[in-house]
Amino acid sequence: MQQDLPALDDRDRAILDILQVDGRITNADLAERVHLSPSACLRRVKILEESALVAGTALILDQTAAGFPGTAYVFITLDAQQRAALEAFETRVKVIPEVQECYLLAGQHDYLLRIVFGDMADLERLHSEVLTRLPGVTRVQSTLTLRTVKRTTRIPV
Repeated sequence: MQQDLPALDDRDRAILDILQVDGRITNADLAERVHLSPSACLRRVKILEESALVAGTALILDQTAAGFPGTAYVFITLDAQQRAALEAFETRVKVIPEVQECYLLAGQHDYLLRIVFGDMADLERLHSEVLTRLPGVTRVQSTLTLRTVKRTTRIPV
């Protein structure tokens, strides 16, 4: 059960910072780095994990090694912005594995997606057979990345 956000002190912030970089660090090593006993450190970690602050943990794969060297940011425009139209689009986009992120926007376009793809043929397939067939889509505009300069899941705490 998720609790409210705990009051964070410097040690909690240090624990969170270290775990964001290395989620597989042993409790003993973590405790040593933040100058706590292993039992006190584990107690803090459990409280933090059960709080609203921690959304989950995951293993981060190398995108290229996993067979998806390409990244595109895709702007989507829908034909309507009523709640039902947005929900229909969102329900379908959530199950497309190549869609890594999806944001509802305020502005010229309705959604921004970050997608990964294997090669140009795969991108074309995603565009013509997947994205353009989502409910309500009237326009798909893609921007391809040349190289990743920075990508992180780390939030400064």
